[in-house]
Amino acid sequence: MEKRLFWWEVGTAVIAAVGGSLLHFFYDWSGQSALAGAFSAVNESVWEHMKLLFVPLFVEFFLHSHFLGRIYPNLPAARALGTVAGLVWIPMGFYTYTGIFGVHALWADILLFWSAAALAAAVEFHILRRSRFSALWQQVAGLLALWALAFLFVWCTFRPPHLNLWRDSVTGGFGL
Repeated sequence: MEKRLFWWEVGTAVIAAVGGSLLHFFYDWSGQSALAGAFSAVNESVWEHMKLLFVPLFVEFFLHSHFLGRIYPNLPAARALGTVAGLVWIPMGFYTYTGIFGVHALWADILLFWSAAALAAAVEFHILRRSRFSALWQQVAGLLALWALAFLFVWCTFRPPHLNLWRDSVTGGFGL
């Protein structure tokens, strides 16, 4: 059973990494549709890159739930915690490496994004494997956290706070 879970989590990391990479371009491919912007990157801000990780993890959660939800009833809490770990890693890693080296490198951003996808899946795997966070209230909290994040990512695309996390590194603008 643990081997099956391991491969599901490898799949989760790959789906998040590849899906997020494709979503990076989807807004422009759509002709800059506001609907596409709600779930894909509309600029080069750190926040929008966090959205690129969140969206595939959120969508894939429903597939994961269908196939593994009965075996791992702690999946909502595990996905929420794994997702938050990956989301925290993106700004932490970005501001650390650019602060230390004083440069922004595309290869480092890609590596950072893919490592965030792997971290999210690894945290989820660890929690599921050990049957942690299994209480009903923790599952409800996990679902609420995922839906709250979904709302925030859409909301902040259209009404971003004027803070550096939301600042487009190319234009200096915010959101759409």
